Amino acid sequence: MPAERAPPRVLIVKTSSMGDVVHALPVVDDLRHHHPGAIVDWLVEPAFAPIVELHPGVRRVLRVGWRRWRRQLGRAGTWRAIAALRRELRAERYDAVLDLQGLLKSALWGALARGPLLGYDGASAREPLATLLYRRGAAVPRELHAVVRNRRLAAAHLGYAAPQTPPRFGLRMPDASWHVAEPFAVLIPNASRPEKFWPEDDWIAVGRRLAREGWTPVVLWGSEPERQMADRIAAGCDGVVPPFLPVGEMAAVLARAQAVVGLDTGFSHLAAAYGRPTVGIYCDHEPGLAGITGPGPVASIGGKGQVPALDAVLALVDAQLAARAPADPPVRLQVP
Repeated sequence: MPAERAPPRVLIVKTSSMGDVVHALPVVDDLRHHHPGAIVDWLVEPAFAPIVELHPGVRRVLRVGWRRWRRQLGRAGTWRAIAALRRELRAERYDAVLDLQGLLKSALWGALARGPLLGYDGASAREPLATLLYRRGAAVPRELHAVVRNRRLAAAHLGYAAPQTPPRFGLRMPDASWHVAEPFAVLIPNASRPEKFWPEDDWIAVGRRLAREGWTPVVLWGSEPERQMADRIAAGCDGVVPPFLPVGEMAAVLARAQAVVGLDTGFSHLAAAYGRPTVGIYCDHEPGLAGITGPGPVASIGGKGQVPALDAVLALVDAQLAARAPADPPVRLQVP
C-alpha cells in the first residue's frame, strides 16, 4: 500500500488592504476541504492580522509591517524587524507559497519564504513584473470578482478543480468588549479617500429608516475627523457613536449587527463576510470586481463618478429587510 502523502503546508501572501484580505479568506476553507489537515500560514500587514486570526483554519499569522517600514528605512530598528520576519519566513519549508496579491512587493516578501512561490501569469497579475519571481504562474481572468480570482488561483496551483460552491469566509464570532443594546444596525460613512464619501444628510435619512425598524443606528469611525462626522450623523438619527475600536473589536460589532450600510471600505466587506445584510455604497469605484459579497443578503450600488441617490439606497435597504424573512433563501442584489 502506498504511503499517504502528508497534508500540504501553504503560506498565503495577502498583505493588504482590509477588503482584499477579506476576499482571500475563502481560499482557506477551499484548501482545507480539498486537502484535509492542510497547514495554512498567512503573511499580512499588522493592521489586518486580527481578521486573519479570526479564521480557525489559519495556524500562524506572520506580520509584515511594510507600510510603516518604508517610511523608516533609515532606522536600524526597521532592518532588525525585516531580518526577524525573514527568519520567521524561513523557519520551515512550505509546499507552496501562494501570492494572491500579484504585486511586486508581495512577490518580494513571498520570495523570502522557503518554498516555491506561485502566483498569476503575466496576463493576470496586477503587476506583471512580479511574475519574474514566481516558480509557476496561472492564468486567471482579470474581469472576475476578487473572491473568484483568489479561489481560482489557489485551485490552479494546489491541485483541485476551481470551486463552484458559494464562498465560505469561515470567521469565528469574536468576543465583544464594547456593547450596545440590541438590536442595532451599523452605518459606515467613512473611507480612505474623500472621493468615496456620501452626503451626511443621506446617512441621517438611512439611520432614521433603520431606527424605524426598532434598531439603534451605530455609526463607526476611525479618526478624529471621522468621529466628528459620526457624531453629527448620530445626532440626526438618534444613533450611538462607539469609542475608538481596533479592528478585532470592530469585527465583533459588525458580526452582531442586524444590518449594515457602508461605503466601499474594508469594514463593509467584513460585515458581509459575517453574513450580515449589507449595502455597499460606491462613489469612486466600480463594484463589479470588488462588490459586496457574502452569504447573507448583500447589495452594491453606484460606481466611478456615480453617487447613488438616497431613494435608490433606501430601496435596497427595504429589499434587504424583506429578504430577511426566515423562509426566504439568502439573496445577492446588484445594482449597476
